[in-house]
Amino acid sequence: MASVNMADVKRLREMTAAGMMDCKKALEEAEGDFDKAVDILRLKGAKDVGKREARTASNGLVAVKHEGDSLAALLELNCETDFVAKNERFQQLAADIVGHVAATKPGDVPALLESQLNGKSVKELLDETNAALGEKIEIRRFSVLDGGYIVSYMHKTDPQLPPAVGVLIQLDKPNAEVAKDIAQHTAAMAPRFLSPADVPAEVIEKERSLFEQMTRDEGKPEAAISKIVDGRVNGWYKDFTLVEQAFVKDNKKTIAKVADEAGVRVLAFTRYKVGQA
Repeated sequence: MASVNMADVKRLREMTAAGMMDCKKALEEAEGDFDKAVDILRLKGAKDVGKREARTASNGLVAVKHEGDSLAALLELNCETDFVAKNERFQQLAADIVGHVAATKPGDVPALLESQLNGKSVKELLDETNAALGEKIEIRRFSVLDGGYIVSYMHKTDPQLPPAVGVLIQLDKPNAEVAKDIAQHTAAMAPRFLSPADVPAEVIEKERSLFEQMTRDEGKPEAAISKIVDGRVNGWYKDFTLVEQAFVKDNKKTIAKVADEAGVRVLAFTRYKVGQA
């Protein structure tokens, strides 16, 4: 059995919330393969592994810029400490960059870094702020939604800090009340995909494989395994796809039902939380 170092054990524990010994055993069983160790913990039922796989320790903020009701940009700008996240220069940099994103719609982060803002490249502006504030500052990700009717919701997890959670919701037609409800729901419930049809095939294949192994480990009859796995996949959709989630204000309705009753359709969403995938 492979030996593991305590740094990897600690990292796995922080990522999955599993116990220290469970993490150590999982890494040993996986022969040091970190991703495989995560799957092993999931098979053993470790608490919230699937929902915590992407957690990191980054600080920073989420910023938003609207251009009317049909275009908006969301940006995650990271730093090393919450002290810098509270800094006015850092917050102004985020506001400038997210406005630039909304105006220019760059294709990806490298393209954004190379683009010109106020006579300098965005990378140069980041480097200058890095030097001035004494911390590594980087753009983690951004999103632009264009068309339909778009609302945003920004949430502060700490009243002394800038928003750490940001959401964009795109509907096919205006409905401010429903859009706001869905945006707040999305901030709270952290869906990963819009609908079951939007989940990549490889993601479902992995989940189905894990559920099948769980079901076999539970000693279920072979003839019942396929049906049980299908049920667990459907449960996964209800947890991780927005339109299948139970509405936080009325758990007897799905988000799809809420939208349908209002005569609207959810076209897309973006949810960022600082430090999470």
